[in-house]
Amino acid sequence: MPDADVAVVGGGILGLAVARELAIRDPARRIVVLEREDRVAAHQTSHNSGVAHAGIYYAPGSLKARLCVEGAADLARFCERRGLPYERCGKLIVALEQRERPALDELAARGGANGVAGLRRLDAAGLRAVEPHAAGIAALHSPATAIVDFAAVARAFAADVREAGGAIECGAGVTGASPAARGIVLRHARGEQAARFAVFCAGAWSDRLARLAGAAADPRVVPFRGAYLRLAPHRAQLVRGLIYPVPDPRLPFLGVHLTRTVGGDVLIGPTALPAPARDPASPLAARARDVADTLRWPGSWRLARSWWRTGLGELRHAVAPATLVRAAARYLPALEPGDAEPAFAGVRAQALGRDGALIEDFVFAHGERALHVRNAPSPAATAALAIARHVADEAERSL
Repeated sequence: MPDADVAVVGGGILGLAVARELAIRDPARRIVVLEREDRVAAHQTSHNSGVAHAGIYYAPGSLKARLCVEGAADLARFCERRGLPYERCGKLIVALEQRERPALDELAARGGANGVAGLRRLDAAGLRAVEPHAAGIAALHSPATAIVDFAAVARAFAADVREAGGAIECGAGVTGASPAARGIVLRHARGEQAARFAVFCAGAWSDRLARLAGAAADPRVVPFRGAYLRLAPHRAQLVRGLIYPVPDPRLPFLGVHLTRTVGGDVLIGPTALPAPARDPASPLAARARDVADTLRWPGSWRLARSWWRTGLGELRHAVAPATLVRAAARYLPALEPGDAEPAFAGVRAQALGRDGALIEDFVFAHGERALHVRNAPSPAATAALAIARHVADEAERSL
């Protein structure tokens, strides 16, 4: 392939947003995206709940907080311009017990500090005015939270890259990277790609490619598999928007929730279990290298020792879907086990420190002739356009 000014590794929503931003900034810049699958947006981008987060959960001052709020506004404007579905259906974060009120207060304070518009506290009657079938003693309502089709957004980003003269090469999974005299050479399934600079947005493979390019081993990606159920169509009217629990502040997962999609479905989930493969087609699909990478990482064992009880609960949800429905029925009492059926599953690329801590914030790291996105879980899709500006600023300092 011809030499490029910038090679972007990864054709998910984030890699495509970065390529788009770099191409728009300088139309003369030669951009190429290298994607391992036969299409863009094949993994996390198209296997998620489709929620455009407002920015409530994240620590004020963190990259997640700033880029999520900026990115959500960018995403809304982009979808409006392109005629893509973007529905502000709103979210309720529901407290079932008195002991959850302090955490709800903390979320309200965080959302206010992050500039999330329209947040309001509701009592039991107020929350049922928003979601008539929901249970709870109090809630935090975020009317700005929306639902969107992230795969469609990613395809629109890809169209912009091509229109700006960039190339998107599918079936080009990168297997190696070597700094060269005036740039970097990327070895991939279809040959080699030379570039002045590379940006790695490789999701579940980000740590592996970073190490191949000479970057630090920390942090390591541990893939978590999340499976969803779907409410039967005749029960979908039980949910108007999004119903979430008060999350455990020690974990970067949001718990079992009910989510309306732009297609009209209502999802229950997701589960959250370490996955035996970074791209599993089924719960039993495993790749020896992926399992070995997880087991060799000291943080995996420290995580397991700290959270084994939580893990057992997630395992029950995964093997017995009726328990997942029962968990959701705490918030929607009318639910019965027969009301849901399997929907889909996806893999979340979650960075894990050597000490067993799940890394919450976005992590970016410079390497030789390269910039690595080392941790970009949710809300990275929401924040994609804002992250792309941040990454492009960093990359241009090295071009």
